[in-house]
Amino acid sequence: MKQKSKKGKEAHVSEKKKTLVSELENLIKSKKTILIASIKSIPGSQFQEIVKKLRGKAIVKVLKKGIMLRAIDGSGLIEVKKLKEQVKESTAILFSDIDSFDLAAELISKRSPSKAKSGQIAQSDIEIPSGPTDLVPGPAISELGALGIQIQIEKGKITIKEPKVIAKTGEKISKTAAEMMTKLGIKPFSVGFMPLAAFDATEGKIYFDIQIDKEKTAKDLKESFSKALGFAVSVSYASEDTIKFLIQKAGRQEMALEKIAVGANESRDVNEKKEGIKEVYIQKSESINGSSQESNIQSKTQEEIKNE
Repeated sequence: MKQKSKKGKEAHVSEKKKTLVSELENLIKSKKTILIASIKSIPGSQFQEIVKKLRGKAIVKVLKKGIMLRAIDGSGLIEVKKLKEQVKESTAILFSDIDSFDLAAELISKRSPSKAKSGQIAQSDIEIPSGPTDLVPGPAISELGALGIQIQIEKGKITIKEPKVIAKTGEKISKTAAEMMTKLGIKPFSVGFMPLAAFDATEGKIYFDIQIDKEKTAKDLKESFSKALGFAVSVSYASEDTIKFLIQKAGRQEMALEKIAVGANESRDVNEKKEGIKEVYIQKSESINGSSQESNIQSKTQEEIKNE
């Protein structure tokens, strides 16, 4: 195999390179999933561990960019050529017969927490949580103060009074912030294969941004279901999932109505008793007044008879 150089001259391609290109072309044509992943900043030992865990699930190849691009072109598959944009330095190409999203999820699950380094870009807001620490009073007090973190001393250890964001999304992490996170055991980054794009031979489609986080997805689904369930119960929408809650709700409402009814009856009884007492009082008053008037008339009559 010969290839023209940038100067127009034919450059010799070694048999080893030709063999590698041919091997990759065959894998691209025969496998269900071709996935491009970033392996930037992965320690060698961790890389080998991940590759070992992927045995039987995927074939991992890390080759020079030129060889990978040549193999993609040589496959003759038009859609696969869209993967070329993702092939950069520090990338790996994986071949598998499992679904592209399942393979991406497998890679994400094998990522591990990593310490922050000075100058790294925060991928999201990095917050120092409130609560007790293992730091003892000393230089750490001024270091925390420089980051705007409020503290207090409890039982000889530093306690952080309020949570504090020390690096916002897109910002560079300062040396002080990186060192403090290391002391506190905070690892805001993760290291491992990062899926960039994948070709699904069965569907004949390219998928980008397939960073599948099973745990986060499951958590989001649970939260969404909980909110939807609460809303459905509040509007009394009957379904297999809501019926038991609606029955419980009806039972609570029945008990509340019974209490209201009992209270109303007790109030009515009290009012009736009050009215009865009032009536008796009036009757007695009238009786006493009548007797008094009759007594006055009798006294007056007797007085008149005496005077006559």
